[in-house]
Amino acid sequence: MKLYFSPGACSLSPHIVLREAGLPVELVKVDLKAKKLADGSDFLAINPKGYVPTVEIEGGEILTEGPAIVQYIADQKPESGLAPANGTLARYRLQEWLTFINSELHKSYGALFNPAFPDAAKAVAKELLAKRFDYLSTRLAAQDYLMGNQFSVADAYLFTVINWSQWVGIDLAQWPVLAAFHARVAARPAVQEALRAEGLLK
Repeated sequence: MKLYFSPGACSLSPHIVLREAGLPVELVKVDLKAKKLADGSDFLAINPKGYVPTVEIEGGEILTEGPAIVQYIADQKPESGLAPANGTLARYRLQEWLTFINSELHKSYGALFNPAFPDAAKAVAKELLAKRFDYLSTRLAAQDYLMGNQFSVADAYLFTVINWSQWVGIDLAQWPVLAAFHARVAARPAVQEALRAEGLLK
């Protein structure tokens, strides 16, 4: 599988999942500002949306959107336990978490990274994130991961998103449960491999 990525971006989530599943991955770095690959070719010719993650799967098909990609990867290796079986209530719970992270967390961070957003708008985004972090803290207080004690693709996505806190002035120490979750996921060997491969860890 070929993963088009940008270091530390939301493409880190499927990168982690690929390594957790033990699947081979070819990494292709994308310059998101220039929309170019390292060889100078046009990334928009691969994904007209112009953002990562993007994967090339069997048959040369291109798949985009993180929540779809991580479920696809998990289904290639069901014995990994990274996603419950399709059609089960547990699978819909997983999709519920992926949707929550995508719409309630990921998009709020987007405002904090955008230099065009005024400070007032960024303050609103931080307030929203704080409320969502409060909710996550209550859910993770009694269990290691979002789905219980089994690491899933939702945890890879949550880790990726809250990892951005260090770059936007949010101190996770305000939420000890969330900080502990971040540390727990960061210590996983597959996560360490992904971070190192993206140049985020020495």
